[in-house]
Amino acid sequence: MYTDEDLNLAVKKGIFSTGSVEEFRHLIESSNHSPSVDEENFRLVGGFNDIFIVIACALLLFSSLWVLNSFDSSVGYFVFSALSWGLAEIFVLKRKMALPAIMLLLAFIGGIFMLSESIFGVENYSYNADVGYSVIASTALSALAAYCHWRRFNVPITVAVGTSVGLAFLVAIVQSIFPYNTDILLVALFLCGCIAFTCAMYWDSSDITRTTRKSDIAFWLHLLSAPLIIHPIFWGLGVLDGDESVGSMLLIVILYVLMTSISIAIDRRAFMVSSLIYVIYALSSLIENYGGVGYSFALTGVVMGASLLLLSIYWQTVRVHFVGLLPMRIQGYVPSVLSEK
Repeated sequence: MYTDEDLNLAVKKGIFSTGSVEEFRHLIESSNHSPSVDEENFRLVGGFNDIFIVIACALLLFSSLWVLNSFDSSVGYFVFSALSWGLAEIFVLKRKMALPAIMLLLAFIGGIFMLSESIFGVENYSYNADVGYSVIASTALSALAAYCHWRRFNVPITVAVGTSVGLAFLVAIVQSIFPYNTDILLVALFLCGCIAFTCAMYWDSSDITRTTRKSDIAFWLHLLSAPLIIHPIFWGLGVLDGDESVGSMLLIVILYVLMTSISIAIDRRAFMVSSLIYVIYALSSLIENYGGVGYSFALTGVVMGASLLLLSIYWQTVRVHFVGLLPMRIQGYVPSVLSEK
């Protein structure tokens, strides 16, 4: 499997010319009847060997952790993190394998977080000041670990993971200052979602043709930002507490329509899909409250599935109208659209 990054590397090495690569991309676009930017390509699995390596790495890592934790948990998590880094030196830095890169990154950051918790944490995990400070320290060290991993391996998802633990660090500080104030926590989470979305748009606007790893970085950041934006609103409306009024459900649907409009404008389905579970829950609850018990989820699935498929078919046409309504200055930061024929 060859990616745009591989083609860019071939151009850089002088194997292909820039013109021939562009002609190849236009050929693929014509055969697929879709611009490459609309495909939202990102590298996940290069082949079954990726899956094989992930299984083997997981066996080694978690088996080692299980054995060493029986002696000392801090030693176990340290070895777990060190092994994750060492394996990344082979399968990420040298072999350039996508799925193992993601798995080993998550293992490394998770190991550093748990190592920090084992050092700074306390055994009683009900909320108190000590636990609050341990989470602050753990998220801070995890963010630093993500930065170091990014500098060494440049795995696209690292930026999203680092952003998430960095935002968790900020939320932990807010919660330590206002430990019982749910409203402030919700506002903090919403602002974190906006920060993540801003970061995603920064990387997206740096590569509106979607041909470099910057596009992959933006993809993962969009997956992170949408739930952080919509969940606090969902929670603040009281839906999670059983308040399933028509007004609350309609607000959720309106919010999702707004997020869908943003997704179309920036040409990112990931932003829309990562918040899909919330609108499905809202619609199924609404149908159930009005006599649809037993088939509310199925009916919601039919409605949402048909709507998303219809949107997918006319995605480019809809984008032409949406992007055309944007100011020219903003249009320069989003992928261009095909002219209507």
